[in-house]
Amino acid sequence: MATYLDAILTAHRAAAAADTRPLDELIVEAEAAGPTRGFADRLRSDAATGLAVIAEVKRRSPSKGDLAVDLDPAAVAAAYASGGASCLSVLTDEAFFGGSIDDLAAARAACDLPVLRKDFTVCAADVCDARIMGADAVLLIVAALDDGELAELHDLGTHLGLDVLVEVHDEAEAARAVAVGAALIGVNQRDLVSFAVDTERAVRVASVLPDDVVRVAESGVRGRDDAAALAGAGYHAVLVGESVVTAGDRAGAVQALRTCAVPALGTDHGTR
Repeated sequence: MATYLDAILTAHRAAAAADTRPLDELIVEAEAAGPTRGFADRLRSDAATGLAVIAEVKRRSPSKGDLAVDLDPAAVAAAYASGGASCLSVLTDEAFFGGSIDDLAAARAACDLPVLRKDFTVCAADVCDARIMGADAVLLIVAALDDGELAELHDLGTHLGLDVLVEVHDEAEAARAVAVGAALIGVNQRDLVSFAVDTERAVRVASVLPDDVVRVAESGVRGRDDAAALAGAGYHAVLVGESVVTAGDRAGAVQALRTCAVPALGTDHGTR
Protein backbone atom coordinates (compact mmCIF):
# COMPACT_ATOMS: atom_id res chain seq x y z
CA MET A 1 0.00 0.00 0.00
CA ALA A 2 1.27 3.47 -0.88
CA THR A 3 2.37 5.71 1.98
CA TYR A 4 2.60 9.45 2.39
CA LEU A 5 6.34 9.13 1.92
CA ASP A 6 6.08 7.78 -1.62
CA ALA A 7 5.53 11.02 -3.52
CA ILE A 8 8.06 12.88 -1.38
CA LEU A 9 10.74 10.23 -1.82
CA THR A 10 10.10 9.98 -5.55
CA ALA A 11 10.71 13.72 -5.86
CA HIS A 12 13.83 13.65 -3.70
CA ARG A 13 15.32 10.66 -5.48
CA ALA A 14 14.69 12.31 -8.83
CA ALA A 15 16.50 15.42 -7.62
CA ALA A 16 19.38 13.28 -6.35
CA ALA A 17 19.65 11.52 -9.70
CA ALA A 18 19.83 14.88 -11.48
CA ASP A 19 22.55 16.24 -9.16
CA THR A 20 25.82 16.26 -11.11
CA ARG A 21 28.04 17.74 -8.40
CA PRO A 22 31.14 15.61 -7.73
CA LEU A 23 30.63 13.81 -4.42
CA ASP A 24 34.31 13.88 -3.50
CA GLU A 25 34.31 17.69 -3.72
CA LEU A 26 31.19 17.90 -1.55
CA ILE A 27 32.79 15.69 1.09
CA VAL A 28 35.90 17.88 1.16
CA GLU A 29 33.73 20.99 1.56
CA ALA A 30 31.69 19.36 4.31
CA GLU A 31 34.83 18.22 6.13
CA ALA A 32 36.03 21.83 6.15
CA ALA A 33 32.83 23.24 7.67
CA GLY A 34 32.88 24.92 11.08
CA PRO A 35 32.37 23.03 14.35
CA THR A 36 29.00 21.55 15.21
CA ARG A 37 27.14 22.31 18.42
CA GLY A 38 26.63 18.77 19.70
CA PHE A 39 23.00 17.84 19.11
CA ALA A 40 23.02 14.49 20.93
CA ASP A 41 25.20 15.85 23.74
CA ARG A 42 22.68 18.63 24.37
CA LEU A 43 19.84 16.11 24.57
CA ARG A 44 21.81 13.98 27.02
CA SER A 45 22.64 16.99 29.16
CA ASP A 46 19.12 18.37 29.28
CA ALA A 47 17.56 14.95 29.90
CA ALA A 48 19.32 14.97 33.27
CA THR A 49 16.97 17.74 34.43
CA GLY A 50 13.76 16.98 32.56
CA LEU A 51 12.37 15.96 29.20
CA ALA A 52 14.55 17.38 26.42
CA VAL A 53 12.60 19.20 23.73
CA ILE A 54 13.47 19.41 20.03
CA ALA A 55 11.24 22.26 18.88
CA GLU A 56 10.45 22.47 15.19
CA VAL A 57 10.40 25.40 12.79
CA LYS A 58 7.65 24.17 10.50
CA ARG A 59 5.54 26.18 8.07
CA ARG A 60 3.24 23.47 6.72
CA SER A 61 2.83 19.71 6.32
CA PRO A 62 1.20 17.46 3.71
CA SER A 63 -1.21 16.07 6.29
CA LYS A 64 -2.13 19.27 8.16
CA GLY A 65 -1.68 21.91 5.47
CA ASP A 66 -0.59 25.41 6.43
CA LEU A 67 0.56 25.82 10.04
CA ALA A 68 2.52 29.07 10.15
CA VAL A 69 3.51 29.88 6.59
CA ASP A 70 4.56 33.46 7.39
CA LEU A 71 6.67 32.64 10.43
CA ASP A 72 9.96 34.40 11.09
CA PRO A 73 12.39 31.52 11.70
CA ALA A 74 14.72 33.66 13.77
CA ALA A 75 11.92 34.87 16.04
CA VAL A 76 10.50 31.37 16.41
CA ALA A 77 13.93 29.95 17.26
CA ALA A 78 14.53 32.67 19.85
CA ALA A 79 11.14 31.96 21.46
CA TYR A 80 11.88 28.24 21.62
CA ALA A 81 15.28 28.92 23.18
CA SER A 82 13.78 31.21 25.81
CA GLY A 83 11.34 28.45 26.73
CA GLY A 84 14.18 26.04 27.38
CA ALA A 85 14.26 24.04 24.14
CA SER A 86 17.24 21.72 23.92
CA CYS A 87 17.58 21.71 20.14
CA LEU A 88 15.85 22.92 17.01
CA SER A 89 14.48 20.96 14.07
CA VAL A 90 14.13 22.99 10.87
CA LEU A 91 12.29 21.78 7.77
CA THR A 92 14.31 22.46 4.63
CA ASP A 93 12.00 20.65 2.19
CA GLU A 94 10.38 23.36 0.08
CA ALA A 95 7.91 21.53 -2.16
CA PHE A 96 6.03 19.63 0.52
CA PHE A 97 6.71 21.56 3.76
CA GLY A 98 7.44 25.11 2.62
CA GLY A 99 10.86 25.11 4.29
CA SER A 100 14.25 26.20 3.04
CA ILE A 101 17.95 26.31 3.71
CA ASP A 102 17.45 29.99 4.55
CA ASP A 103 15.07 29.00 7.36
CA LEU A 104 17.75 26.79 8.87
CA ALA A 105 20.44 29.45 8.61
CA ALA A 106 18.23 32.12 10.18
CA ALA A 107 17.07 29.89 13.03
CA ARG A 108 20.59 28.74 13.87
CA ALA A 109 21.94 32.30 13.82
CA ALA A 110 19.24 33.47 16.24
CA CYS A 111 20.32 31.28 19.17
CA ASP A 112 22.99 28.85 20.35
CA LEU A 113 20.89 25.68 20.07
CA PRO A 114 22.02 22.73 17.95
CA VAL A 115 19.94 22.30 14.80
CA LEU A 116 18.63 19.23 13.00
CA ARG A 117 18.14 19.48 9.26
CA LYS A 118 14.66 17.94 8.94
CA ASP A 119 14.45 16.65 5.40
CA PHE A 120 14.29 13.46 3.38
CA THR A 121 17.87 12.26 3.12
CA VAL A 122 18.28 9.83 0.23
CA CYS A 123 21.90 10.16 -0.88
CA ALA A 124 25.40 11.09 0.27
CA ALA A 125 25.11 14.57 -1.24
CA ASP A 126 22.15 15.26 1.07
CA VAL A 127 24.31 14.44 4.10
CA CYS A 128 27.12 16.69 2.85
CA ASP A 129 24.67 19.49 2.16
CA ALA A 130 23.36 19.29 5.72
CA ARG A 131 26.87 19.82 7.08
CA ILE A 132 27.68 22.55 4.57
CA MET A 133 24.50 24.53 5.30
CA GLY A 134 25.33 24.58 9.02
CA ALA A 135 23.20 21.78 10.45
CA ASP A 136 24.44 19.96 13.52
CA ALA A 137 22.41 16.81 12.91
CA VAL A 138 20.84 15.00 9.97
CA LEU A 139 17.72 12.82 9.79
CA LEU A 140 17.70 9.32 8.32
CA ILE A 141 14.27 7.70 7.93
CA VAL A 142 14.64 3.92 8.00
CA ALA A 143 11.46 3.42 5.93
CA ALA A 144 13.02 5.50 3.13
CA LEU A 145 16.31 3.61 2.87
CA ASP A 146 17.53 0.09 2.26
CA ASP A 147 20.07 -1.45 4.63
CA GLY A 148 23.05 -0.46 2.48
CA GLU A 149 21.92 3.14 2.15
CA LEU A 150 21.17 3.39 5.86
CA ALA A 151 24.62 2.15 6.84
CA GLU A 152 26.41 4.28 4.23
CA LEU A 153 24.63 7.52 5.11
CA HIS A 154 24.90 6.91 8.86
CA ASP A 155 28.65 6.34 8.53
CA LEU A 156 29.10 9.43 6.35
CA GLY A 157 27.16 11.65 8.73
CA THR A 158 29.25 10.44 11.65
CA HIS A 159 32.45 10.93 9.66
CA LEU A 160 31.46 14.52 8.91
CA GLY A 161 30.83 15.31 12.58
CA LEU A 162 27.05 15.29 12.38
CA ASP A 163 24.81 13.62 14.90
CA VAL A 164 22.44 11.25 13.11
CA LEU A 165 18.82 10.94 14.23
CA VAL A 166 17.56 7.62 12.87
CA GLU A 167 13.76 7.59 12.62
CA VAL A 168 11.78 4.35 12.95
CA HIS A 169 8.13 3.40 12.98
CA ASP A 170 8.09 -0.14 14.38
CA GLU A 171 10.16 -2.82 16.04
CA ALA A 172 11.62 -4.18 12.80
CA GLU A 173 12.87 -0.74 11.79
CA ALA A 174 14.25 -0.23 15.29
CA ALA A 175 16.31 -3.39 14.88
CA ARG A 176 17.71 -2.02 11.61
CA ALA A 177 18.63 1.24 13.32
CA VAL A 178 20.41 -0.57 16.13
CA ALA A 179 22.25 -2.73 13.59
CA VAL A 180 23.96 0.31 12.04
CA GLY A 181 25.05 1.57 15.44
CA ALA A 182 22.52 4.37 15.85
CA ALA A 183 22.96 6.13 19.19
CA LEU A 184 20.07 8.53 18.62
CA ILE A 185 16.76 6.92 17.62
CA GLY A 186 13.47 8.68 17.02
CA VAL A 187 10.17 6.79 17.07
CA ASN A 188 7.55 8.41 14.86
CA GLN A 189 4.08 7.75 16.23
CA ARG A 190 2.36 8.70 12.97
CA ASP A 191 1.21 5.79 10.82
CA LEU A 192 2.77 5.90 7.35
CA VAL A 193 -0.44 4.86 5.60
CA SER A 194 -3.31 6.51 7.49
CA PHE A 195 -1.52 9.58 8.97
CA ALA A 196 -3.17 8.68 12.27
CA VAL A 197 -1.15 8.99 15.46
CA ASP A 198 -0.81 5.72 17.36
CA THR A 199 0.05 6.69 20.92
CA GLU A 200 0.88 3.07 21.82
CA ARG A 201 3.50 2.79 19.05
CA ALA A 202 6.16 4.67 20.98
CA VAL A 203 5.56 2.58 24.10
CA ARG A 204 5.91 -0.66 22.14
CA VAL A 205 9.05 0.35 20.28
CA ALA A 206 10.76 1.81 23.36
CA SER A 207 10.77 -1.66 24.88
CA VAL A 208 13.17 -2.99 22.21
CA LEU A 209 15.67 -0.12 22.23
CA PRO A 210 19.01 -0.49 24.05
CA ASP A 211 19.20 1.39 27.33
CA ASP A 212 22.17 3.50 26.21
CA VAL A 213 20.36 4.90 23.15
CA VAL A 214 19.00 8.44 23.34
CA ARG A 215 15.29 7.90 22.68
CA VAL A 216 13.22 10.57 20.96
CA ALA A 217 9.44 10.40 20.49
CA GLU A 218 8.13 12.15 17.39
CA SER A 219 4.67 13.30 16.22
CA GLY A 220 1.42 13.56 18.12
CA VAL A 221 2.77 15.40 21.16
CA ARG A 222 -0.10 17.80 21.80
CA GLY A 223 0.92 19.05 25.20
CA ARG A 224 2.35 18.20 28.61
CA ASP A 225 0.12 15.17 29.23
CA ASP A 226 1.32 13.48 26.04
CA ALA A 227 4.92 14.40 26.82
CA ALA A 228 4.68 13.08 30.38
CA ALA A 229 3.31 9.75 29.12
CA LEU A 230 6.21 9.43 26.68
CA ALA A 231 8.73 10.28 29.39
CA GLY A 232 7.15 7.58 31.52
CA ALA A 233 7.59 5.13 28.64
CA GLY A 234 11.32 5.77 28.65
CA TYR A 235 11.87 8.66 26.24
CA HIS A 236 14.54 11.26 26.92
CA ALA A 237 13.27 13.78 24.38
CA VAL A 238 10.32 14.71 22.21
CA LEU A 239 10.41 16.28 18.78
CA VAL A 240 7.43 18.63 18.61
CA GLY A 241 6.24 20.68 15.65
CA GLU A 242 2.58 21.55 15.27
CA SER A 243 1.68 22.10 18.92
CA VAL A 244 4.53 24.52 19.60
CA VAL A 245 4.72 26.38 16.28
CA THR A 246 0.98 27.15 16.40
CA ALA A 247 0.95 28.05 20.11
CA GLY A 248 0.14 31.62 21.07
CA ASP A 249 2.98 31.46 23.60
CA ARG A 250 5.67 29.36 21.95
CA ALA A 251 8.14 29.77 24.80
CA GLY A 252 5.53 28.74 27.33
CA ALA A 253 4.52 25.71 25.29
CA VAL A 254 8.12 24.48 25.22
CA GLN A 255 8.65 25.23 28.91
CA ALA A 256 5.63 23.11 29.88
CA LEU A 257 7.12 20.08 28.10
CA ARG A 258 10.51 20.50 29.75
CA THR A 259 9.07 19.91 33.22
CA CYS A 260 8.44 16.18 32.64
CA ALA A 261 10.82 13.82 34.47
CA VAL A 262 12.71 11.24 32.40
CA PRO A 263 14.69 8.04 33.13
CA ALA A 264 18.47 8.19 33.40
CA LEU A 265 20.42 7.23 30.31
CA GLY A 266 22.04 3.80 30.46
CA THR A 267 19.52 2.33 32.87
CA ASP A 268 16.51 0.10 32.45
CA HIS A 269 13.64 2.40 31.57
CA GLY A 270 10.86 0.20 32.85
CA THR A 271 9.25 -0.91 29.57
CA ARG A 272 10.99 -4.24 29.10
